[in-house]
Amino acid sequence: MPSDVHEIDRAVALLQAGELVAFPTETVYGLGADAANPTAVGRIFAAKGRPADHPLIVHLPADGYLDRWAREIPAVAWELAEAFWPGPLTLILKRAPAVSSAITGGQDSVGLRVPAHPLALALLRAYARAGGGVDGMSGIAAPSANRFGRISPTEATHVRDELGDAVGLILDGGRCPVGIESTILDLTPAAGLPPRLLRPGRVTPEQIRMVIGVLPEIVGHPGDDGTPRVSGSLAAHYAPTTPLRLVTPERLTEAIERLRCSGQRCAVLCRNELPDDGAALAVRRLPSDPRGYARTLYAALRDLDHTAADLILVEEIPATPAWAAVADRLRRAAAGAGRNRDVTTQR
Repeated sequence: MPSDVHEIDRAVALLQAGELVAFPTETVYGLGADAANPTAVGRIFAAKGRPADHPLIVHLPADGYLDRWAREIPAVAWELAEAFWPGPLTLILKRAPAVSSAITGGQDSVGLRVPAHPLALALLRAYARAGGGVDGMSGIAAPSANRFGRISPTEATHVRDELGDAVGLILDGGRCPVGIESTILDLTPAAGLPPRLLRPGRVTPEQIRMVIGVLPEIVGHPGDDGTPRVSGSLAAHYAPTTPLRLVTPERLTEAIERLRCSGQRCAVLCRNELPDDGAALAVRRLPSDPRGYARTLYAALRDLDHTAADLILVEEIPATPAWAAVADRLRRAAAGAGRNRDVTTQR
């Protein structure tokens, strides 16, 4: 892992010059720019092909920077930050007056978190020491380092393959240990509580309840009913270019055989052993626990997307709270899979 001072210094210099730097977090690799530089932030949108009204998450070097980016911060925000930061929890708060609308998608809220990956923290803290940002507002805006709507990268090679020369530097921190994006919690309701869960992730509703005393309200479609728009909340997201279908465990073997008989090539993502692995073009078997599954999910989807399969079959996962975050990603992947299949998506 290139944690040496030279690589961090080079990344800091590029960020100060308004360039893009990709770096690992514990969740996925982020495509970073100085969050206080609207021109640099614009380069993120251009590189990803991201809609301008889709807000970004700002990564902070420590929770002490929270009140530089947000206003009217409720007490529960500090409690959650103390409990889960550094870590995979993004808090949606009312933005401070100096926060650019380029970050927030024109909204009056901003998403903030302190990542747990040691290389991400080293970069963020070095950038703050170097005077990055404006008037002490040091932070790095960093959505996932991939083309908009596609599979998030969990290894440096994924970023290289997909974005290439659009990134000034890729810091390689190995495979991301969580593997799916952060939990997003909205703390902007006028009444304060309960907060609203806008995207599930590693930090669960029950863990949040243990800290603040109430369960968050689960919001199905952020942006409705006055909830803020947030990253990764579109119906179609995290998607391979190959069409993808979810299949119950009981019908998976039958579905594979039906496709084989029709002359179609399928790739399979599963948790259980298949009676005949040879019936599919490629098979990736993931761990049977939700954390292990999440950690390897995106890399496996990328591998299967690069086969010559006509369809990716994914064995459905258990419909339990422990699997909620993974289920969310698979539903959105299935909804967006197969779009623009004949386009290279600039990999």
